[in-house]
Amino acid sequence: MNITRRVNGRKVRPKIAYDDASMHSPTLFILAALLMGLMGAVFQAVWRFNRDIPGLKWWTQAYAFGFLGCVGFLLRSHAPAPVSVLLTQGGILLMACLCWQGCRAHVGRPLMRWLPVCLFVGAWLLLALHFTVVQSDLRVRLVMASVGPGVLFLLSAHTMWPRDSQDHPARRLTAWVFGVHGVVLLLRPVLFHVGSSHIEAVSVAVLVESIVVLNMLGFCILMLVNEHVNAALRRLAETDSLTGVFNHRSFLAVLSKAMSVEARLNRHLPVMLVDLDHFKRVNDTWGHQTGDEALRHFVAVANACMRQGDVLGRLGGEEFAVFLPQASGDEAVAVAERLRAQVEAHPLPTAHGPIPLSVSVGVAHCRPGERPETALGRADHAMYQAKAAGRNRVEVWRSDEPGAA
Repeated sequence: MNITRRVNGRKVRPKIAYDDASMHSPTLFILAALLMGLMGAVFQAVWRFNRDIPGLKWWTQAYAFGFLGCVGFLLRSHAPAPVSVLLTQGGILLMACLCWQGCRAHVGRPLMRWLPVCLFVGAWLLLALHFTVVQSDLRVRLVMASVGPGVLFLLSAHTMWPRDSQDHPARRLTAWVFGVHGVVLLLRPVLFHVGSSHIEAVSVAVLVESIVVLNMLGFCILMLVNEHVNAALRRLAETDSLTGVFNHRSFLAVLSKAMSVEARLNRHLPVMLVDLDHFKRVNDTWGHQTGDEALRHFVAVANACMRQGDVLGRLGGEEFAVFLPQASGDEAVAVAERLRAQVEAHPLPTAHGPIPLSVSVGVAHCRPGERPETALGRADHAMYQAKAAGRNRVEVWRSDEPGAA
């Protein structure tokens, strides 16, 4: 249907599409602001009850500043231009900065120092004011609103990208979302320049992309929260709450896997069973709190003197076990002797003075196809041989001993 009409003798097509698009832009910004506020409120509620989740505090603040940026854009027709520009540019830039800060906190990297960040944001806003009040230039402000946040979102993507994506699928997805949005922001000035004849349509497309990213980032952050909580629960289920090493069940499971690997390589995995000497006397004399400190002290000494890759677990009470992947029999005995000597050389420091400690160690080798409990039983037999011989010594299980199986 021909919808053109004549004005002063010339055919003119009414700008219905542009008017519709410009009517939709405020609606889309209102929707973006509502999403920012809603996501920020959800993150605030989650962070209130889970304050140990790294990065969540910063992401919560990021969405608060993103909401402020949307409000600043909506006020562009009702507030002075400098106020609107400060709210918009500051909100968007601070959101990107805080997203990067949250990513660094989540992966355990050092946080950015606030003085350089404040100086950077302040200089950026002064520059935006210059191109608003002194030398009004909308294109420069558009480039500033695109390049600064775009680079920061790309830095967030780089920070979040996991080395092992199988262990951290939520991080991988979050990095992709940050990266794609960063690229779109950097390309935004080019899109507006190329699509200058359809500026309203380009504006709507950019806004829709931002809204989609806001939703996806919100869900990604919630996935990161869930991933962190699940990992924490898994650590609680696998580790001893007092010493932080593997508990009995988890140690047996890990030992079983290591035995299978060593068997395929035609090697016998060495295993040690370690018992703190006269531990009951420590508890009875100094109390159970000192006994707990003695157990933690032993673990610290053991971790310092064992080889990289050796695995320590607490079987119960004052009894610990260690297996040593890719170690020969002589190497296992050397590690056991070093452990015994280090425990003897480092008494437990307490308010009552140093308390001497010692350990008895039994060493055995795992046989192909046997259960982990069987190998630990032989190491336990050797450990009791060490106790019978006077404690504070290392004994190796030998098959020619009387009663050996």
